[in-house]
Amino acid sequence: MKVGFIGLGAMGAAMASNLVKAGHTVTVWNRSEAATAPLVSLGAKAAATADRAAQGEVLHSMLANDKAVREVILDSGLLDGMDPGTVHVNHATISVELARVLVEEHAKRNLGYVSAPVFGRPDVAAAGKLNILAAGKVSAVQKVQPLLEAMGAKIWPLGEEPERANIVKIAGNFMLVTAVESMAEASALTRAHGVSAGDFLEIMTSTLFASPVYQGYGKSIVEQRFKPAGFALPLASKDIGLALEAGTSRHVPLPFASLLRDSLLEALAQGDEDLDLASLSLVAARRANLGD
Repeated sequence: MKVGFIGLGAMGAAMASNLVKAGHTVTVWNRSEAATAPLVSLGAKAAATADRAAQGEVLHSMLANDKAVREVILDSGLLDGMDPGTVHVNHATISVELARVLVEEHAKRNLGYVSAPVFGRPDVAAAGKLNILAAGKVSAVQKVQPLLEAMGAKIWPLGEEPERANIVKIAGNFMLVTAVESMAEASALTRAHGVSAGDFLEIMTSTLFASPVYQGYGKSIVEQRFKPAGFALPLASKDIGLALEAGTSRHVPLPFASLLRDSLLEALAQGDEDLDLASLSLVAARRANLGD
């Protein structure tokens, strides 16, 4: 299939590479042109502009936030240059409000639109083992199903309203950040009483919380391994903001989300923008005067 892929950060590049490996004709674009080189070496074509990457049957995008999606997809006029019937698959974690705007703008131009945010870090994306949420018109989802399968271990259908996938992604990331914050605080508590984070988290992630999120982030906390960031603090902060925004829009109180927002802001205020979410353990340690 002839596809385009725009947005080649750690996640986007890994996902696009699996489309190339699956035999699809892939044209890539990124704001930073250097990011296209590894994909070109695999057999992808580099587009000089985003709209040139949108000339295939399907366009994938993996952009950082609402602002980037608005600029690249909406404000640039990219949609106006796409052929009717082309399907846009948006993998970004964006607000529910923007998701609804995108549905309207694609419908005006007779373009298909599928919201397909993912669960998984860059290493999982590179292995083609992502869990991919998918919501959109049945015909559009069916058209892109082989592409999603090339990038993911499982595709989770969520109906015909694309914003359904976005709210599930937002709520899922809210739970993920909650899990990391709880490990950070609990391990600070045990350290203050003479039990190392390593001993404590090995027990917890082997018994009560023997799941990938706890095990993976728990290991990062113990090893103080915060770079390179698989889920950088600014992105986590953005996602908690989206959860609070979505809660406010439907009068859903999210007390934990407010606490997480403040923990993340505290980390960012300390200059930790390039660190992984697991570095919330540093915040908990500083609060308890435990050092690192």
